[in-house]
Amino acid sequence: MKIAIAILNWNGAKLLKQFLPSVIINSEESDIYVIDNASTDESVNVLKKEFPSVHIILNSENGGYAKGYNDGLQHITADVVCLLNSDIEVSPNWLTPIKLAFNQDLNTAIIQPKILDFKNKDYFEYAGASGGFIDKYGYPFCRGRIFDTIEKDNGQYDTDLDIFWATGACLFIRSNVFKTLNGFDNAFFAHMEEIDLCWRAKNLDFNIKCIPNSVVYHVGGATLNASNSQKTYLNFRNSLFTLVKNAGGNIVVIIFSRMVLDGLAGIQFLLQLKFKHFYAIIRAHFSFYSQLSRLVRQRKTLVKTANYYKTRSIVWEYFLKKKQKFKEI
Repeated sequence: MKIAIAILNWNGAKLLKQFLPSVIINSEESDIYVIDNASTDESVNVLKKEFPSVHIILNSENGGYAKGYNDGLQHITADVVCLLNSDIEVSPNWLTPIKLAFNQDLNTAIIQPKILDFKNKDYFEYAGASGGFIDKYGYPFCRGRIFDTIEKDNGQYDTDLDIFWATGACLFIRSNVFKTLNGFDNAFFAHMEEIDLCWRAKNLDFNIKCIPNSVVYHVGGATLNASNSQKTYLNFRNSLFTLVKNAGGNIVVIIFSRMVLDGLAGIQFLLQLKFKHFYAIIRAHFSFYSQLSRLVRQRKTLVKTANYYKTRSIVWEYFLKKKQKFKEI
């Protein structure tokens, strides 16, 4: 099995200098590519001078995570491609359990490793932890992370498991499946595009797994941190996109319920005096309305299933029933 590693970069010269060495040292049998999203810093020069073994793919524009990978992966030939964030340190032998899992189950299309926090390696990292799930209204959560509660890694989630979505921070996907799914939806730009991709794969009966014997360490927020209102905007908007496209059942009721929950989140931002985040939710909803006709057209062409969620409402479980660990759900 040939695995290629593809790192999307935008103005991340410092991250490349810090984290590429671990990828090169621990991935000897894989070709490594950096897909540059029209960086204006010294990224390309750093790659040419300091990492001559790394292949460089130059995108003509910064199309975000979604379009960046869609454009770049057209130039990569491999059985499996690992989409790896530029702020990740990989561990020795991280690829071995991944290859084994793909070889053992030909219907497994997407895999993620265990994601731990680079700055605090005893804890899971927000973006993916030990595998992702979703509730009926499109709120994502993970084994090891629900909303902002992040668990310490005591080995409690070290079993291989079928999951609903794999984190885009480190996502392995069979190349033929990526093509079957027509890649990411460019309209997402960034955030939740991997959940949309995984949802479409699930609706076609492909398996998605977390293989925690493979471990990587993620900084997180290196490009767009949680305090940035643009991240709030993209997450709320793209979550609505994903629901309309992929959720089975009465989509009108689901979307209405989700918007009520978004309204409650907006009120919470107001009470916290986070006015930019409150406004970001409003912008997200208006952007959603403007693209609703396109989303409905997409919905008509996609396979959908109503059996997508692990719990009806993670908001209810977490905030009202005070269940803050995955094992409690």
